Amino acid sequence: MSDLLNITDLSVSVGEKGILDGVNLKVGKGETHVIMGPNGAGKSTLGNAIMGNPNYEITNGKIEFKDEDITAVSVSERAKKGLFLSFQNPIEIPGISLSNFIKNAFDTKTGTRSKLWQFRKDLEKKMDVLNMDYSYADRDLNVGFSGGEKKKAEILQLLMLKPDLAILDETDSGLDVDAVRTVSNGVKDFHDTTDGALIIITHSTRILEALDIDYTHILVNGRIVKTGGPELVDEINKNGFEKYLEN
Repeated sequence: MSDLLNITDLSVSVGEKGILDGVNLKVGKGETHVIMGPNGAGKSTLGNAIMGNPNYEITNGKIEFKDEDITAVSVSERAKKGLFLSFQNPIEIPGISLSNFIKNAFDTKTGTRSKLWQFRKDLEKKMDVLNMDYSYADRDLNVGFSGGEKKKAEILQLLMLKPDLAILDETDSGLDVDAVRTVSNGVKDFHDTTDGALIIITHSTRILEALDIDYTHILVNGRIVKTGGPELVDEINKNGFEKYLEN
């Protein structure tokens, strides 16, 4: 079976600065990959490059998704094809409710117009997973939301859109223990109820505790310097990244 995502010799620059240098990564259907590394290693750059953020210039290499070269494909088209990226700092969007935002994205992705009553029923079911009050569905997207509420809203989008590949960029960043546990429940629900693959970019490992990890990658100075299984997460927890840093 072919890989869901196949990244070959990917190099990426932001402005004049090179960030990624020859990254190779393969992700299969339903797999969970963790990307760890020190600050400034290029982890978020990798996520943005996969999603097609135009601020990140691909200077070499290729990104294939479901056997299609998407290196030059727009963000919106990548989303329609089944890619999803959560943000470290989700922005506020006045004038559109969380519910309407997700419904519009859902209808665009599926190419159909979902029935409002069924959509609302499904939405509230997933909000229960995240311990979200239903009133948040009718509030403007992220406006006045706390950091934890914004992250829950991101995971709610994930659970409703059911992408083929979700990239979670520092989803647990800045959250307290209870919020991390709730967000982790949402990620686990996605993992358990869909055949979607996950790329989890993280400094911490709290969000990983309830998940079955297939591969762990250590990214340092724009390159993947080590790939292993879940045991690599335990090693980093104990010893940090010191042994992987270049002299």
